[in-house]
Amino acid sequence: MADTINYQLAGFHDIDSSAMEIINKNIDTHARKIALLAEKESILHITLKKVHEREKGEIYDIHAKVSDGGNVYASHVTDRNLLAAVDNALQKVINEMD
Repeated sequence: MADTINYQLAGFHDIDSSAMEIINKNIDTHARKIALLAEKESILHITLKKVHEREKGEIYDIHAKVSDGGNVYASHVTDRNLLAAVDNALQKVINEMD
């Protein structure tokens, strides 16, 4: 069981600060759960890609990956709601680790 987990974000530079504040809180909550499940010091990578950008909105493609010692847990979610996509991707990683 690891004490903490560090996370790295990629592709989030265009997201406004108010949305990033909510996303970071969501990631922190999930990161604590991942740290409890992790056997060793782990790193959580979350990558955002926007696909099908349109006038009425875009689709967010989220990849989440945890490297825990020799094990790698990964998930992939595509959603029109960025917050839901991040939440679902992290929950899938937690379910895989559990």
